Amino acid sequence: MPLPQKTRFVIPNIFTSLNFLLGVWAICWAAGAFSANPLNRYAPFVMAANFIIFCALLDKLDGFAARFFNASSEFGAQFDSLADLIGFGIAPGFALFFAYKNLAPAWFDAHVPLLVVTLSVYVLCAAMRLAKYNAMDSDAYPDYFVGMPTTFAGSINAVVLVLLCNYGFWEIPGNKFIHIPLVLMVGTAVLMVSPLYLPKVMRRKSKVVNILQLICILTTYIVGFAMVFPEYLLIELVIYFVIGFGYGVIHKDEIVSSQESTTAENA
Repeated sequence: MPLPQKTRFVIPNIFTSLNFLLGVWAICWAAGAFSANPLNRYAPFVMAANFIIFCALLDKLDGFAARFFNASSEFGAQFDSLADLIGFGIAPGFALFFAYKNLAPAWFDAHVPLLVVTLSVYVLCAAMRLAKYNAMDSDAYPDYFVGMPTTFAGSINAVVLVLLCNYGFWEIPGNKFIHIPLVLMVGTAVLMVSPLYLPKVMRRKSKVVNILQLICILTTYIVGFAMVFPEYLLIELVIYFVIGFGYGVIHKDEIVSSQESTTAENA
């Protein structure tokens, strides 16, 4: 039996609300507000990063629920963007900022301006990406993302933070690679506002491709919610970005011309 008119909008907004709150809680964890284990100094940042990963998983579920219950709305779209800004823009930036502050305090004190600039660039690019998507890109290319979605940018920064904590990155004496997380954050910031095309994960003509996509999605949800094997999530994201953006670059003219033809036909 179909849901009542108003009730059907509740379900996707519940997912969006959880997404929003998890982003807020991730910031609180990173700032040390919820740390219950003073013997494990990595715990606040691992938990904050995992909350960001949860945000990404729930972000996809609210979109699925909205389509499934035919409950898409302008309110839901704006609420989702606000939640995305918190979960994938502000939370990853602050999580990395506080990780440097607490896990590499001497380096942090000597490079505060660099960290502030990196945080600012990332958050601004996330905000611009979301604003641009709402204003211009939401229906422009139904089969492609233009630039890296904030969901993926926040996710890859969160997964990398978990791995850095798990593998003792912050304990390396005279760490020559300590800038790498900042480089990654700036790189994902640039990709968010770039004009590069990234194919969406969606139903394809090939049954084999659809089965592989389904397996990857299910595995991602299991691994993500269980907070295990972040290596799998990183490999999966890197493969998707390399192949996806590579395809977008190679077929850019074809993608643009196809969209122009579709627009002309609908005019």
